[in-house]
Amino acid sequence: MHIDPAACLPSDLDRALLIGRIWRGAPIDGPSVVVVRNGEVFDITASAPTTSDLFDRDDVAAFARSAPGEALGPVQALLGQGANAEASLLAPCDVQAIKACGVTFAVSLLERVIEEQAGGDPGRAADIRASLHELIGTDLAKIRPGSPAALRLKEELQRRGAWSQYMEVGIGEDAEVFTKSQPMSAVGFGADIGLYPTSAWNNPEPEIVLAVNAAGTIVGATLGNDVNLRDIEGRSALLLGKAKDNNGSCAIGPFVRLFDEGFSLDTLREASVSLRIDGEDGFVLEGVSHMREISRDPLDLVAQTCGAHHQYPDGFMLFLGTMFSPIKDRDTAGGGFTHHLGDVVTISTPELGALVNTVRLSTQIAPWQFGVRALYRNLAARGVR
Repeated sequence: MHIDPAACLPSDLDRALLIGRIWRGAPIDGPSVVVVRNGEVFDITASAPTTSDLFDRDDVAAFARSAPGEALGPVQALLGQGANAEASLLAPCDVQAIKACGVTFAVSLLERVIEEQAGGDPGRAADIRASLHELIGTDLAKIRPGSPAALRLKEELQRRGAWSQYMEVGIGEDAEVFTKSQPMSAVGFGADIGLYPTSAWNNPEPEIVLAVNAAGTIVGATLGNDVNLRDIEGRSALLLGKAKDNNGSCAIGPFVRLFDEGFSLDTLREASVSLRIDGEDGFVLEGVSHMREISRDPLDLVAQTCGAHHQYPDGFMLFLGTMFSPIKDRDTAGGGFTHHLGDVVTISTPELGALVNTVRLSTQIAPWQFGVRALYRNLAARGVR
């Protein structure tokens, strides 16, 4: 997989304050926390053993700008080395919980209803999509979840027998927030992502991911791929864990960009996220989603995830949801899109850079073996506290 490092970094790299994690070879043989300042990489593990520790600091941006560290060279060189290099990028989170919000865009809401009614059969999707568009239209984005208008729509759809559990979380009062993956399990930039072997209808889900500390404060953001198995979840919503949490099914990166005077939550509210899929068969799919079309504000989604009802002492990463459910036919007319092994998925936005991964089977990519206990054993052996 050829990667252009310059295209995978924020367009204003000279101003961006980036936090990441890298795997360093001997004698360290473990992960390090790094900061990118003015395009240069510095290992700051000695003063910030985990990104969770770093994000909990009240002065996180100021500290990241000034923390002493070992200089590792330009960030472009790091991105260009590949996953098997002596120093390669990992997901920029470590012991944080990894949570995700579902059906936060009108388009993805309709596609979830289609999955449910199709029962996991992609051949039925086109007909169901057409009938739903005729029944309720596609402009659900104008309906605020939990509003009187949403309640009236719910009552009408119930009357017609067309109400769905996905409609409930899409336009109802309560958001869908689920556990996407386990701490330390996310893969990073350049890594393989995994599909469960029995899935025959699946797709990437390009999303913005918030980095939230233990106090519930959003400190920055990055990009993520909430790899989705449409056939498995479509058979039953109770199979969400099987559809969402597998080896390599969660990709995050390349870096968390910290909030500062040049990058804020308002920047994200106006961001556009691009998706490109390049298949070994010559297939190309491209699209763009706009955060201004999200049905729930990021602050609301964070508040529904944590607060007096639920704490996260190590912080959490929060996928904000996607409007992308690719429907472009690939293999057969009316069959819609599904991944082929070897697909290269690029998720990008100018403010955050690009997350690039290659699609494999979850049973054939490198097994996940370095967990939280391994992390702390490694840090202790290095004398890092």
